[in-house]
Amino acid sequence: MLRTRVITALLLVAALALILFAMPSLAAVLAFAAIAALAAWEWGGLMRQEQPARVMYAFVLMLFCWQLTVAAAELVPWLLGISVAFWILAVPLWFRFKWTLAGNDFFGYLMGALVILPTWAAMVALHAVSTWLLLAVMALVWVADISAYFAGRKYGRHKLAPTISPGKTWEGVAGAVVGVLIYGGMVLSFSPLSGTIPLAWPLLGLLLILLTAVSVMGDLFESLLKRQAGIKDSSGLLPGHGGVLDRIDALTSALPLAALILYFVRS
Repeated sequence: MLRTRVITALLLVAALALILFAMPSLAAVLAFAAIAALAAWEWGGLMRQEQPARVMYAFVLMLFCWQLTVAAAELVPWLLGISVAFWILAVPLWFRFKWTLAGNDFFGYLMGALVILPTWAAMVALHAVSTWLLLAVMALVWVADISAYFAGRKYGRHKLAPTISPGKTWEGVAGAVVGVLIYGGMVLSFSPLSGTIPLAWPLLGLLLILLTAVSVMGDLFESLLKRQAGIKDSSGLLPGHGGVLDRIDALTSALPLAALILYFVRS
């Protein structure tokens, strides 16, 4: 199992490097759309849909990606804003009332689009500014996840959301915040991105904390949906790692927020 997990992880890293550094911009946009389509197919599984409906949903999401690219790019900031409002305002209520995707297909498909489409748009927007910027934001989420894991294992006492993800603790969240602040300081001081974001350090620190909190919400949100659907992984597409949604769950919430922040900084 560990061998399979490691091999899959290495292949994923190689594929990501190929998309980010070797592909031309349009090819990268299409690759991101393919990721969105796979995530949409898995979302249909969370809704307990049959294969034809899942495939059709993936195809429709790819069409939306294409239309945003060629005919409605001006709508992207609005899409990002709606996504951020969803994560900050609606998802806490979702956790509180344990809403479900079951029983209302239109609602389920709409929520899938609201989660997946802005993620694709954010990847395209960040990549268009700088490949290193997109990679830095993705790495921020990975740093948060790894820091939360180790801090939770060593210091975890108080459960964050025991009915959703029993392994997560508030101490893990605190570890994620510390890890991200250290990571952010290093990236903004010593990387090629140094000096590219004209914001004061206190504000940058608050934004890093917000990104960390939102990434945790993305992780918890998918965990809740999987628990409600009665499945362990979103799919078996990635041997040893589950599915695409399992790998991008925290990115679906963090990337749109990062892209929206960038939009306001650059405007």
